[in-house]
Amino acid sequence: MRKSLALVAAIALAGTTAIAAQPKAAPAAAAAAKVQAGSYKVDPNHTQVIWSVDHFGFSRLYGMVGGMSGTLDIDPARPNAAKVAIDIPLSGLTVTSPGFAKHLATADLFDVASFPTARFVSRSVAVRGNQATIAGDLTLRGVTKPLTLAARLHGTGANPMNKKQTVGFSATAKLKRSDFNLGYAVPNVSDEVNLEITAAFEK
Repeated sequence: MRKSLALVAAIALAGTTAIAAQPKAAPAAAAAAKVQAGSYKVDPNHTQVIWSVDHFGFSRLYGMVGGMSGTLDIDPARPNAAKVAIDIPLSGLTVTSPGFAKHLATADLFDVASFPTARFVSRSVAVRGNQATIAGDLTLRGVTKPLTLAARLHGTGANPMNKKQTVGFSATAKLKRSDFNLGYAVPNVSDEVNLEITAAFEK
């Protein structure tokens, strides 16, 4: 009997400990109505663009750009009037191979010495709940072409570290390298580039 009671007590204690150990919910909520209206600035430490291309049909190559700057103007009462502009420093381009990184910076590809920054500016925003289609213009290597982002509200709320109101989005897009004079090695390396974007903005 004592063994049975001890076993029951141990199971109950283990269950209580497991409940206590569960992490608290994230401070942000993915609710468009909770976004505070106003002007926001890009959080450069938590905003990234990840790109990928097919390499000779053998594998996908990935790279990342960080260190962005820019602004977001948003009002949940008028979501389709939102505007975003982001500057992307190509000096922040990161890949896993030093040799590949050097080649990307040359005139064969991004020609970073002549074109150190890319820029995206929205022209229209169509919002459906927590999702949006953002149509804009991307300027890259001196060429400006339309680019459409399929975006989703990731979360909004006060950042527990610095107490600033923050809103974050994720988005995807596709572009053709050849449209921006970046067609080196096409078609062995795919002309189409997949983009995955995560962006945080602080008020």
